[in-house]
Amino acid sequence: MNAPIVRALGWRSGWGPGLGALPEDARRAAAGRLVVSLGRPALDEERFRRATRDCLWAVAAVDAMLEDAGARREAIAGARTALIYVTAAAYGPSNRAFIERQGAVYFPYTAPAAAPAEVAIEYGLTGPLTIFIGGGVSTLRAIWHGAGLLAGATCDRVLVLAVEIFDECADLYARVRSGEDPLVEAAGCAWLERGTGTLALEEGVATAERDDVRRRVGETFSCEPLAALGLRRSVVAGAGPMAVSARWGGEEVTLIWGGPTSGVGAGMREGSE
Repeated sequence: MNAPIVRALGWRSGWGPGLGALPEDARRAAAGRLVVSLGRPALDEERFRRATRDCLWAVAAVDAMLEDAGARREAIAGARTALIYVTAAAYGPSNRAFIERQGAVYFPYTAPAAAPAEVAIEYGLTGPLTIFIGGGVSTLRAIWHGAGLLAGATCDRVLVLAVEIFDECADLYARVRSGEDPLVEAAGCAWLERGTGTLALEEGVATAERDDVRRRVGETFSCEPLAALGLRRSVVAGAGPMAVSARWGGEEVTLIWGGPTSGVGAGMREGSE
């Protein structure tokens, strides 16, 4: 399959805006915190008065992606943009609020489509929508799926969006967590376009670079591969190959970019937010 070019990538995490805010060692920087929170983004309170934090950060991640690309909203609006949303835990807080009858919640605002729906409304996206549920492995499969949409001319661009928030359920995670990496809230969005290199998906394989990403970022579930793409932004068109790995639920998956126009496009600027 042809490898997509990553034109731009927006990233927000509890460490601060952009990948330049990541620490060298997430465990040390967390200083014992289980969750490194994103808080709440400063978006239009009237427009988003009913939106949950995962929805707000989904919108903020797309904003950051447009900033990285130096593009206006009109560049992604319409039917030729596909949106692929990935999450493992982002709708947990609203599910918990419903179960525990917190506030005036009359129904569980937990449909996985809630966040991508807010994004589609905000940016006028009317193209294909796909939702993947799971961790980093699902994100790599989402990129693979997006590459297929591009190869089949179903769309001209694909937005792969991942959001994970943990703060509202921190006590629940504390009961079952066995690892030492902090849970770091994050939201990332990659803008993919058609390329002429090659893309391969390998099951049961992981690269050493994945451990380096985890060391800097912490545990971000589905957002981790997007951080890996951003941290590999020095791999520009013509400099491939590039591999991004993920592990989740006992599975290991690696995406391998190869060929003359593989890797991260020039739209991604070193240290951009």
